[in-house]
Amino acid sequence: MSAVVFIPARYASSRYPGKPLVALTGATGEKKTLIQRAWEAAQTVKGADAVYVLTDDDRIAEAARGFGAEVLMTSSEARNGTERCAEGVAQLASPPETVINLQGDAPLTPPWFVEALIERMRDPAVEMATPVLRTDRETLVHFVTDRQQGRVGGTTAVMRGDGSALYFSKEVLPYVGDLESPPEVWHHVGVYGYRPEALRRYAGWAEGPLEKAEGLEQLRFLENGVPVTCVPVEARGRVFWELNNPVDVARIESVLQKEGIA
Repeated sequence: MSAVVFIPARYASSRYPGKPLVALTGATGEKKTLIQRAWEAAQTVKGADAVYVLTDDDRIAEAARGFGAEVLMTSSEARNGTERCAEGVAQLASPPETVINLQGDAPLTPPWFVEALIERMRDPAVEMATPVLRTDRETLVHFVTDRQQGRVGGTTAVMRGDGSALYFSKEVLPYVGDLESPPEVWHHVGVYGYRPEALRRYAGWAEGPLEKAEGLEQLRFLENGVPVTCVPVEARGRVFWELNNPVDVARIESVLQKEGIA
């Protein structure tokens, strides 16, 4: 099965402008931009035939080409990474069987998360899939603390018993009333797998009210009746965290140093 990894990146983030070019210090003291660290994470994925950075910003494109990435320029009209992926796949001479969207703000994404997604997409009945990770106590405390202090932290997923998604939210779902005895909370990992045809249809749909309210692009699939398959993955001791707010820089750098990632 052919699979390509797209890394969408935009400069004009409403929550954190210029985020892809923020420098993160690794274990050796070397500083690399967020987009470079996401690209380097993608390079370790087995089963990916190619990796592209997708952007509408010349600054990001120049930086990406500077560290060796292939770049596809997309329009400024793309409202989210999934729409940007739809534009990207349309530029390829031959569409792959699976498109992977590795978001540019998730440089700590372990390769086995993406590999599990590629494997799940081997099922021709799956149109769109995304990994989910059972939260450990440290991550859950971060989630709850962020919401209490008015910050948007990670995204949570609520699933049926068969693993199909019921809902995704930037709130902590289900409700956590007691951190000493919390319910099972699943962290949605910022990676998606799509069929090219699902991307084409997605680009033709308008934003729905849930997508607008949450700011979560995957809800457009659910709002249009397309099942989203959740793929449980294991952390294997790795702390997974996205860069959503400036406070996350220190969190991510601490993991880079702990894991010995240069």
